[in-house]
Order: sequence, then structure tokens, then C-alpha cells
Amino acid sequence: MSGKLLYETDFPQGRRFEVVMGDLLAQPVDAIVNAANARLAHGGGVAGIISRAAGPELDRESERIVHERGPLATGTAVVTTAGRLAFRGVIHVVGPRQSEGKEEARLLRALRSGFERANEAGWRSVAFPAVSAGIFAVPPEVCARAYRRAVWGWYEAQPATSLALLRLCLRDAPVIAAVLAEMPVSR
Repeated sequence: MSGKLLYETDFPQGRRFEVVMGDLLAQPVDAIVNAANARLAHGGGVAGIISRAAGPELDRESERIVHERGPLATGTAVVTTAGRLAFRGVIHVVGPRQSEGKEEARLLRALRSGFERANEAGWRSVAFPAVSAGIFAVPPEVCARAYRRAVWGWYEAQPATSLALLRLCLRDAPVIAAVLAEMPVSR
């Protein structure tokens, strides 16, 4: 594991959820989630960090997807190459922005969409960042509820999922505090 383990819990059939404080790009997982915008323009925040590390191949593929499909709706997810990164792919999740309305439900839908893309690819492990909590300004408490609901809901609804590990990778103190306050006692 890369980073400091803050929380862990196990689910039936060997499934696991972890919260770590660390570098998303250093996680030993099959794929990572990018907190994307509708145009897959990876300029700032987590998206910018991923784009710079992955190289131009990720940007070219993102541009092609938007050219073919148009801007992505909030709550959707697509997969691209990981470029120079060691992952098998990057899952671009379009989370809500503050003031769109129904931010928690939209974020929940976005995360589930990302998990679906990972499951379709047959990946066993995915790390995801604090989607919508950064430059999209959704309050940490709202995000924390959505993260918990997404993971618990996924494992309850998809007992045969390929995803044995879902890892929430955080770095900002307010988000960490909100997430840890939302988590039930480990099983």
C-alpha cells in the first residue's frame, strides 16, 4: 500500500474498502479514477496531475471521446488509456459542481458509473480521489456521504463484482475528517 491507512472494512466474498492518505498516482491498483469535467479537459486539480503524468496519449483519447460523443453528462464515466502511468486505465468520472442541485445523488451516480466501468473491464482494484470535493466545491460532508453510500451500495448490489478492492485516496484534512466521521465501525 502507498500512503497511510486511515480506515478499512471488509465485505463478503473477500471484498475490501480502504481509505488512505496518500498520492493517488502511487497506489498499487489496476486503475484510478479521475475527477473529470464534462469536456475531459484536464487542466487543473486531480485531472491536471493525472494528465501531466500520463502524457499526451490520455489527452488525445479524451479529446476523441468528447469529439465523438459531445460533453459528458454529470454522473457518467468513461475509460481511457493510462498513458505513461502504470495503471491499466483511467476512469474519468464526471461529478457534480456545487449549486447544480442534488449534488449527493449526482455524485453517488457518478461513482457507481465509475465502478461499473471498472467491473466491465474486469479490474480487481480501483483507487479514487475526493471527486467533487476540490474545485467543484461540493461540501466535504456531502461528498463523504456519497462515497460511503457508493461503496456500500456497490458491494451490496454487485456480490459477483470483479472489484475486490475499492480505495479512497485522500490528501486534504477537511475531506479526511468528513470521510472518517461518516464511516461506520470497521467490521
